[in-house]
Amino acid sequence: ISSHQTADREEAGVNNVLTAEEKIMAELGYKQEMNKSLSTLSNFAVAFGCCSILSGLTPLWGDAMLSGGSIAIIEGFLLVAVFTFCVALSLAEICSAFPVTGGLYVWVSKLAPTEYVPIACYITGWCNWIGLVIAITSTDLGLAQFLASVISISNPDYNADIYWQYGIFLVIVFIHGLINSVNIKYNGMFNQVSLFWHLIGTVMIVIVGLVLTPNKPSGNWVFTHFENHSGFSSDGYAFLLGLLQSQYTLSGFDSAAQMSEETKDAARNAPKGILYAVGTAGIFGLMFLLGVNFCVQDYQAQVVDSIITPQMTKVFLDGVGYKWTIVFTVIIMGAMFFCGSALLLGSSRLVYAFSRDNAMPFSSYLCRVNKKTKTPIYAVWGNVIFAAVIGILYILNETAFNAIVSVNTIASSLAYLVPIALRLTVGRKKFVRGPFHLGPFSQVINTVSCCWIIFTSCLFICPTEAPITADNMNYACVPLVAVLGGSILFYQFRAKKYFTGPGKSLEPDPYLDENVSFDSSGTDDSTAKKNVVVVEEISKNTEQR
Repeated sequence: ISSHQTADREEAGVNNVLTAEEKIMAELGYKQEMNKSLSTLSNFAVAFGCCSILSGLTPLWGDAMLSGGSIAIIEGFLLVAVFTFCVALSLAEICSAFPVTGGLYVWVSKLAPTEYVPIACYITGWCNWIGLVIAITSTDLGLAQFLASVISISNPDYNADIYWQYGIFLVIVFIHGLINSVNIKYNGMFNQVSLFWHLIGTVMIVIVGLVLTPNKPSGNWVFTHFENHSGFSSDGYAFLLGLLQSQYTLSGFDSAAQMSEETKDAARNAPKGILYAVGTAGIFGLMFLLGVNFCVQDYQAQVVDSIITPQMTKVFLDGVGYKWTIVFTVIIMGAMFFCGSALLLGSSRLVYAFSRDNAMPFSSYLCRVNKKTKTPIYAVWGNVIFAAVIGILYILNETAFNAIVSVNTIASSLAYLVPIALRLTVGRKKFVRGPFHLGPFSQVINTVSCCWIIFTSCLFICPTEAPITADNMNYACVPLVAVLGGSILFYQFRAKKYFTGPGKSLEPDPYLDENVSFDSSGTDDSTAKKNVVVVEEISKNTEQR
C-alpha cells in the first residue's frame, strides 16, 4: 500500500510541476510537445544571434557612410536602437501574457475582434515567416559573398563567380539544417557559443583596430562628419537612408518568442530574451561602429573610391594589415554563420506552430515533431528548401533578389505592428498582462512603437539612389504587395475553409496523437494523462468563474 501511495504522490507531483506551464498552454489552445530545456541565456542567445551586429552592420556600412557620412552611422544607429528597444518592450509585454511558439500571429488571435481573427492571424503569420526565411537566404548568401571577397583579396587571379557563391551558399544552408535537426539542448549550447563569439569578437576587432590603426580621425569627425553621396539633393533624406543598415540589423529578435515552448518559465524568460537581445545588440553595435569609424583614415579613398567591397574590408586592410584583416573577416564570417543558424531555428518554430493550426501547405508534415530529438525536423528542412529556392534569384536577376531581401525587414516590421496596434486599440480592455508588463507607460511606449514601425516601413520602400533608373529602383513594394495580396486572396478562396485561427493543438490529431493510447490493462499513456489533467483543470477553473 505504501509503495502505491508513493507512486500516486510522485505522479501527482509530476502533474503539479506541469500545471503552471501547461495550464497557460492549454488556455491558449495548445499542448506541450517539445522539451522545455532552454534557459534564459539560451533563449537570449537565439534572439541575439538573429540580431547579429557583425553580420548585419558589416556589409551595409559602406552604403550608410555614402548616404550620410559618419554622423549617419553613429547617431543614426543610436536613434534606431532607442526606438527599436521601444518596439522590443511592446512585444515583450505581449509575449509575457501569451508565451507560446508562433508568437505574433497567436497574440493577434487573442487581441483582434473575433470576426477578424482568422484573416488577421493569417496575414501576420505569413509576414512573420517571410521576414525570417528571406533573412536566412540573405545572411547565408552574404556569408558566401564575404568568403568570395576574402579569396579575391588573397588570390586576385581566382574568379569566385556568382555560381561558385551560390554553391557555397547551398553548403552553408545545408549545414544549418543539420544543426537545427538535433535536440534543442545541443542547439541551445550552440547559440550560447554564438553569443560569446559575437561579444568577444566585437571587443577584439575594436581594441586591435584602435591600437594598430595610424592616423585616426578626430572625435569631431566621427560624431559630426556628414557627406551626401546618395544623389539626392535633400541632406535630411540622405541621413534617413543611412538608418536602413541599423534597422536591417536590429530585427528578428521575436525569435525569443518563437522558442517559448522550449524555454523554462517562458512567461518571464522569453520577454527577457527579447529585451536582452535588443539591448545588448544596441550597446555592442554602437561600440563596434565607433571602433570602425575611428579607424577611417581617408574617407574619399576608403569609402567613396574603394574598389574593395564591402568597404569596411578596405578600412581594415589599411589600418591593421593583411593578417589581422583575415582574422577580422573570420570573426565576421563566423558571426554570419551563427546568425543564419539562429534565423533558421526561429523560422522553423514559426512554421511548426503555423502548420499545427493548418495554415500552411503540407501542414500535416510540417507540424510533426521528431520522436527522438523532439524537434520539428520537417519544418526545419522546409525552410532550408525554400531559402535555397529564393537564392536562385541571385543568379537570375540581382535587382529582383535585392528587392526580395528588402522585404524581409518590412514584412517583419509589419508582423510586429499588428499585435502592438491591436494591444493599443481594440485589445486594450481584454488584454490580461503577464509577469512582465509596462505598467502606466504601456500606452505611450506602444504608440511610439507603432509610429516608428510605420515610419521605417515606408522608408524601406523608398528609392535609395538618384537619379532613379530601372536598375537602381527600389522594387521592394512589388514583392511586398505580392506577399500580402497573395495571402489575402489565398485565404479568401481557400484557406478560410479550414483555417479558423490558432489554438487547435488540444483537438484530436491523427498524427500527433497516434502514440497517445491506453493499453489492455487500462493504464493510459503519460502524455495523455498530462493533457487530460490540464484540460480538466481548465474546465474546473472555468466552471468556478
